[in-house]
Amino acid sequence: MPDRKMFWRIMRRLLSANRGRLFVILLALGAGAAITAALLNLQVDAQRRLTTEFRTFGANVVIAPQDTRASTEAPQSVNDSLFADLAEGIDSSSIPKAEFLYGIVDAAKVPGARDQKPGASTKVILAGFGYSGSRPEQVLSPALVAAAQEEASSDALACEVGQRAAVSLQLRTGDMVALTNGSRRVSCHVQVLPSIGGAEDSQIFLELPATQTLLDQPRRISLIQLSVPGTPQQIQNYIASLRFPGADVRPIRQFTEGEAKIYDRISGILSATVGLVLVLTALCVMAAMTNVAMERRNDVGLMKAIGGATRRVLRLFLAEAAILGLTGGMLGAAVGILLSMWLGKAVFGIAARPRLIVYPVAVALTIIVAIAGAYPLRRLANIRPAAVFRGEA
Repeated sequence: MPDRKMFWRIMRRLLSANRGRLFVILLALGAGAAITAALLNLQVDAQRRLTTEFRTFGANVVIAPQDTRASTEAPQSVNDSLFADLAEGIDSSSIPKAEFLYGIVDAAKVPGARDQKPGASTKVILAGFGYSGSRPEQVLSPALVAAAQEEASSDALACEVGQRAAVSLQLRTGDMVALTNGSRRVSCHVQVLPSIGGAEDSQIFLELPATQTLLDQPRRISLIQLSVPGTPQQIQNYIASLRFPGADVRPIRQFTEGEAKIYDRISGILSATVGLVLVLTALCVMAAMTNVAMERRNDVGLMKAIGGATRRVLRLFLAEAAILGLTGGMLGAAVGILLSMWLGKAVFGIAARPRLIVYPVAVALTIIVAIAGAYPLRRLANIRPAAVFRGEA
């Protein structure tokens, strides 16, 4: 007990002496901890942020029929119950999914109150679609999702028409269009979609069951699009777990590979910057500790003269460095996490989410840097009490 009291009494004296130099050390450690915590928090949050941003681009996994066109001219399709037959242990309930059935039909404008003459019949691509999941806009264009949800609230059959198809058929929202495939025919109310900028602008969209009936392909689909959450590696693992007879499962590589490359580059740059900051912080602490060691020669000589072991003396100074590292780390890491939230707002437009794991990691790294920066204090182990008392250098 007396030794413990003496230890903390000496520690208080050490921390209260040379306040100017210790403040410089504490400032260097705090600044290093702040930058380290900010960069680490951005690095951890960048993966979630990139995943969220890439999901807004649409589906990243496609399930399509195997290419067997060499042996048959029939349109390629699979059974629409395919995705329900998942491997055991795979949770697919929350994954946004869209199913499509494509076909060529004849489309013609139905005469109404404004137009007495029927429109000319034109071949168009009919895309029957259905979707599920909590966020269908991740696999379908938001305009199509909004139109489909509005259609669901109405009892009348409706179809969504792309911009180019609407111009070709001279259709406007509220018109009726007749879709014909041989002897089969359906009429639906038109809702013209805003320009999407892709192939969808030339297509007419209809609910999947009506499309299957019109094309005489009950329980068949041409394509399944999924928006699988997670990192690129998690997406690859999910794809590897899916096995369907007669169907291929493949990623949309420009999304999955692009996400992985961007994150690897961001992570590499941030990791290298964190390493550089820690090295520079250690050098700053080491320079200040060198001056502290020179000023404490007399104190160390006195401690040794009254029987203090070299190991205990060094332990005192290492404990002092650890306390400075702990104090600077706790203060700096808190500031750094707030700084990362501001940087996230400036870079991504949304504040970075604070990650609790970053705080203890940044504090631990700061303590390690403080102890490593105290290396010059090892010179105090070679001090001889007699030489100090004689005033020798």
